[in-house]
Parts: sequence; C-alpha cells; structure tokens
Amino acid sequence: MPFILFAQNDKQIQAHSYLENKDYTKAANLYKDLRNENIDNVDVYNDYLFVLIQLKDYKRAEDLAKDQQKRYSNNPMYLIDLGNVYKADNKSKKANELFEHALKYVNGDDNLTQQMGNALSNSGNEDYAIKVYERAIEITQNPSLYSAPLSRLYNLAGQTEKAISTIISSNQGMPMMRGEESVETTLLELVGKDSEKIKLAQKAIIKLVNLQPDNFYYTYLLVWIFSLQDNWDQALTQVQALEKRNTDKGRLLMDFANSALKKEQYEIAIKAYNTVIGYGNTNPRYTQAREVLLKTKLQQIVTNPSFTQSDVSTLQKDYADYFATYPHSIGTPIVNDYALLEAQYANNIDHAIELLKSAINNQGTNKFFAGNCKLQLGDYYIITGNIWDAALLYSQVDKTFREDVLGEEARFRNAKLSYYQGDFEMAQGQLSVLKASTSELIANDALFLSVLITENVPPDSNLIPLKRFAYADLLLFQNKDQEAEHLLDSIAIAFPKHPLSDDILLLRAKIANKHRDYDKAINYLKQIVEQYGKDVLADDALFRMAEIYKQSLKKPDEAKKYYEQLIIDYPGSTYIQTARIFLKELEQQ
Repeated sequence: MPFILFAQNDKQIQAHSYLENKDYTKAANLYKDLRNENIDNVDVYNDYLFVLIQLKDYKRAEDLAKDQQKRYSNNPMYLIDLGNVYKADNKSKKANELFEHALKYVNGDDNLTQQMGNALSNSGNEDYAIKVYERAIEITQNPSLYSAPLSRLYNLAGQTEKAISTIISSNQGMPMMRGEESVETTLLELVGKDSEKIKLAQKAIIKLVNLQPDNFYYTYLLVWIFSLQDNWDQALTQVQALEKRNTDKGRLLMDFANSALKKEQYEIAIKAYNTVIGYGNTNPRYTQAREVLLKTKLQQIVTNPSFTQSDVSTLQKDYADYFATYPHSIGTPIVNDYALLEAQYANNIDHAIELLKSAINNQGTNKFFAGNCKLQLGDYYIITGNIWDAALLYSQVDKTFREDVLGEEARFRNAKLSYYQGDFEMAQGQLSVLKASTSELIANDALFLSVLITENVPPDSNLIPLKRFAYADLLLFQNKDQEAEHLLDSIAIAFPKHPLSDDILLLRAKIANKHRDYDKAINYLKQIVEQYGKDVLADDALFRMAEIYKQSLKKPDEAKKYYEQLIIDYPGSTYIQTARIFLKELEQQ
C-alpha cells in the first residue's frame, strides 16, 4: 500500500506540472489514471475537471462532474461544478438551473456559505454569489456577517450605491467585521480615489445620520469620510455636534484630534484639544488635553519652516503656565519637549539645562526617564562647550544601562565625542561594537560614522582634513553654523581632491536644510549623486532629497521619484526598507 501511495504521489506531481505548463493533454491522461486509482482524491478531481474544461472536452467534464455529484449528492459544490461545465459549453439555461438548485442548500452554515460564495464569484457567477450571501443573511438575520464580500460583489456589478449602503447600514454601531476588517477599510476599497464614489458614500452616511442621529458610529463614519476628502473643518464640526449628545465629554474630540495630528492637521487638532480644555478642569481629559496641546504646538513649530519667534514666545508662555499649574510634571517626559523648545528654538539653552537638571534631581523621577534627560543634557553641554561634562553624563548612562538600548545610545554619543575631538582610533574602537547594536538606528549611525572615518584616513596619516571636518561637524552641533561653513571652505580650498569632498557636500546640505534653504540643500545632494554616484554617500543623498520633498516641500511626486531611484540604483542600501514603506504611503495618498 505505501508503494502505491508513493507512486500515485509522484504521478500527481507530474500531472500538476503538466497542468502548470499548460500541457493539458498530457495532464488529462495522467489525471484519468489517478482518478481511477483513487476516486476519493478531491484534489485530483478538481484538477482533472479544470484540465478537461481547458481542453473543451465538455462531455468528459460533464460525466466527471455528474459522477462526483452522485457520489456526494448532499454537497452543492458539485452542482456548481456541473453548472460551470454547462456554462463553458454555452448551455446557459442548464447552468442557471443548477446554480438555482444549489441555492436551496444555503442553510445558514457559515462555512458552506463562504465556500459557495467564493466558488461562484471565482468562476464569474457573481450574480449567484450575491444570491448566496443574500439568502444566508435572510436565514441568519445577521447582515454584518457577509456585508464585506456582498458589498464588493455589488460594486463589481456596478451597483456602487447599493455596495456602499450595504457595508455601512449592515454594521450599525459595529466598526469591526469578520477577521477584524473595518468598515472604513472596505469602504476605502470600494470608493478608492474616485471623487464621485466618495460623494455617494458621503450621501449614504448623511442619510443614515439623519435617520439615526443617536447612532454615534454613523457620525464617526461621516467624520472619516470628510477627513478622506481633507475636509477637516466639516469633520470637526460634526464631532463637536456629536459631543453635545455624548455623556462622555471629550472622548470623541480627543480621538479625532489624535487622528488629525497623524495627518499633520495641526490647526484642526489644536481646535479640538482647546474644545476639550474649554469643558473645564473638572473634565477627566482636561490635563491630558493641555499636555497634548503643548506637544502639538511644538510639533507644528518643528515641522513648519515659516514659524515666527512670536509662535515660540507664545508656546514658551504656555509651557511656563502648565508647569506652574502642574509642578510635579518636572518628573515627566513633557520636560524634554520644554527643554527642546528652549534650547533649539528660543535660544535659551541655560534654561533648558536648568529644566533637565531639575528633572534628573527630582525625587520621583523614573531612572529610565532620568537616563534620557542625561543624554539630552549631555547634548546641551556639548553645545555650550562643556565637553567633559557631556562625556561624564554619557558614561553615567552607559554604566547604568549597560545591557539596554539607552546604554548603547550613550556609548554612541561618547564615540561621536571622540570623533569631534579628533581621537579617531578611540572612536573606531567604540563604533566597532555599536555596529552590532540591537537598535537598527544606532547600528546604522555607527556604521555611517565608522565608514566616514575609515574612508578618510589616508595612507600618509595626514589627519588634518578629517580633524577639521570633525570639528566643523561639532560646530554645526553647537549651532555655530557660519563658523562650520568657513571651516568647510578651508578644507575644500586646501585639499580640493580629498576623499572628504562628498562628505563636505553632505554637511553643507545639512546646514542648508537646517536653515530651510531647501533648494540649496537639494543642489548639494544632487552634486553628490551626479559626481560621486559610485561612492558610499549617493544613497544617503537620494534618501535625504526624498525626505526634503516629502516632509518640507510637500511635493510627493518628486519624493517618489527619488525613493524609486534609491531602490533601483542602490538595492543594498540600509535605507531600502524605509524607502519602500514611505513610497507605499505616498502611492496611497
């Protein structure tokens, strides 16, 4: 018996190989033998029937399907198979009679319903697949169970309005369906970027909102459809109206504001948070709203090249008021944001240092939070020229979090300090370990710096150009940008053909980007790609160009062009995975 099974398996593999290569005649001969050897093998039956239909041997296909149907007379799947044979043979009337007969077997059994629905839709009989799901819904009285496949089938049949209303109305107050598939996901699949279909969806949702004004889920969907059209003002108006009927004040607005924030709709998010704050300090979300509002305003400044010092001053006052109201917050991460604002945007680094010291020395401060504060404080010490104090803080964090990513981050910053000071041997020793970091970001940064050093230590051991470059890098970190530019000029003049030429261009691009001179930054990056396309920084330059177009200039088509070039020209780049993710996001916009 085992020998027979093995022989049959080999023959089945060979038959399937013929099928895949579309050598249907040879496949049919083998499947005929296999069917005779083991009539209960369903895989053999399915493949054999497919092959016979492809050969247009409808008589043998009919006999095969009839034989199978007689053997399993209570299984409607074989009625569908026989119907498909007749349909292929242009015997539509016979086919439809069998499909109608198969429908009588729909009894509410979920597995059978799905099998029949899939079999009919996959064979191009969408109208009967629709009838299967409609009958199952009628029997089970559960419209949400099959709303997703049914709405897709309606859409395929050109019944867009029915498809949209099916997916929405059948899921009253239930945002999740089979397999955790959301109504929004299916709706998005149905309407895509078609403005007319989006309007149809909006019309259907508004109709349901008017019919059931107390059904919060329909209003939520209306907010979602407005945001899909970037109509955030109307979306906010709807949420505010919904909030008036909601006893849990603030919940919907907070959720909406968080969604707006993810889409960089800062002004809308700020209005929503302010509405929650307007409910008064007795509202359970009052403090959270104030905190997230500060973070949103800071993010708005960080991402907006047109921010003014008035914006910064206003936010400074907001932070000061918050900490006056909640002095215990000095021991929470909001202090990191406040210090960032003071040091990098308000030109008040001394206050930033005071804030971080207070956080570190606060009695209730969590040790991980204190470690992060020490790293930030170390950076600000570097900016003020207190190099040794910075090194001491980094070493403390390294020692406390030896086996943690925080410790690795501290070691990397110490390695960079060694690089800034021109001790390249010490830096390389530290970086060689960090290149195997569990953090991909740290590992990539360590590799980048290590390659920079390795590529630019010449055989004659003349380290003057690299030491000047490292010091220019330090000056840039200390916000002494003009001095850094002058030092880079001196390297380019004194050592015009030095391997650092592309690194100098990259640092110049970084300075230009910092000052929001994006055209200048892109020009430097293009020079790297054009003049040093085979060197190690070309993929880095492409990625940075894409980032500028995506984040700063808001030109997604240009960003896509450079992400695509990076993926095609530099398949081994460490940026590949990130580029693919961003490219996918841009294509979905």
